[in-house]
Formats: sequence, C-alpha cells, structure tokens
Amino acid sequence: MEISVCIVDDNKDIRSALEQIILMTEGYHLAGSFSNAQEALLKIPMVKPDVVLMDINLGVGESGIDCVAQIKPLHPEILFMMCTVYEEDEKIFEALSAGASGYILKKTAPLQLLEAINELYHGGAPMSSQIARKVVSAFQKRNGAVAEPLSDLQQETKHLKVLSNRENEILLLLAKGLLYKEIASLVFISQETVRKHVYHIYEKLHVNNRVEAVNRLYGRP
Repeated sequence: MEISVCIVDDNKDIRSALEQIILMTEGYHLAGSFSNAQEALLKIPMVKPDVVLMDINLGVGESGIDCVAQIKPLHPEILFMMCTVYEEDEKIFEALSAGASGYILKKTAPLQLLEAINELYHGGAPMSSQIARKVVSAFQKRNGAVAEPLSDLQQETKHLKVLSNRENEILLLLAKGLLYKEIASLVFISQETVRKHVYHIYEKLHVNNRVEAVNRLYGRP
C-alpha cells in the first residue's frame, strides 16, 4: 500500500524538491502540493492524505503550526510532520502541542526524509537527531533530570522492567536523540531490527511515539 503525502511549503524550489522525492520513490504517492495556508486548509481535508509535510513559516501572517491546529482536531487520522529550518525549543513544542507527530529539518537527506515518513505512518514520532536532543534536554530542564537518563540498565522503574536488556539499550539511545541507522551501527543490528525493537518498546510501555517513551524512561506519566 502506498503512503499518500501532501506537501505545504511557500518556497517553490523546496516544494519542488520535496515533490520529486515523493514522485520518484516507489511506495509513496503525492496527493497534493500547496504553497500557502489557505490552500492547505481548504484542500488537505478534501484529499485526506496519510501524511502532511508542513512548513512552519508559510509567509507573512501564515503559520504551518496554525494549519495543523485547525485541521488535526477535525481529521485526527491525518499525520503531520513539520519540515522546517527552525530548531528553537518554542517552535518545536508549539508544533507538537498543535498536533504534529514528527519534526524534521529541511536539511535532512532524502532517504532519511522517506524513512521518517514511513516511521510516522507506522506509528512512530520521527525527529531529526538535533530536534530529539532538544526535546530530551527540555524535558530534563523542566523536571530537574540529570544530563544522563540512566547510569545503567538496572534502574528500578516498573516501566523499564518490562523491557528486555536489548530494548532498554535501544530506549536509552532513542532518548539521546539517535537515528535508527545510528543505533543500528552502534549495536550491530539492521535498521529493520531496530524498528522492530522500537515497535515492541512502544507496545510494552503503552506509548505511541519517542517523546512518550522518553517520558516513561524518566518515570513521568
């Protein structure tokens, strides 16, 4: 089954580049491409894509975050991933609060972008490693956590006890903001095996994405 994707970006060159990535890749379908918030608000609910790549800054007075906030409550099945140049903590949390489930940078390589779309479609919450580190750091600061989440794999929490040693190891690496391919390289397994472990981690912890899993790692509700 193909993953249908919509693109919302006011920059013609970037929009065209994203379009070509989707059009040229098997298993993905370009459902629509829009240059402004008004068009996106009107047509995305009509097209009903699986995933929307949403820019944050859509021009003067127009925000991709506002688009997500308006569409998501009415169409919760549509998944939004912010695709932007912004790394500021405030932008990240505004986007996540609005209903975005992923957040990647525009400088992300095409293969990583496609992997992120696939991960989002299958229940994950993909983030560029820089973004994931900022999210983890922000949680640590807000809750007084230490810089490293765990000293070893034996920390006494009811959540981590349900995980295998390998799953605990991968969860720690996820908390540090590593990408699947980086984790695969570190622990000498394939990216697909990492993906399967992450699926089981989410299932065992009863969470839907990386941010929620990290919360459980720190013992937060």
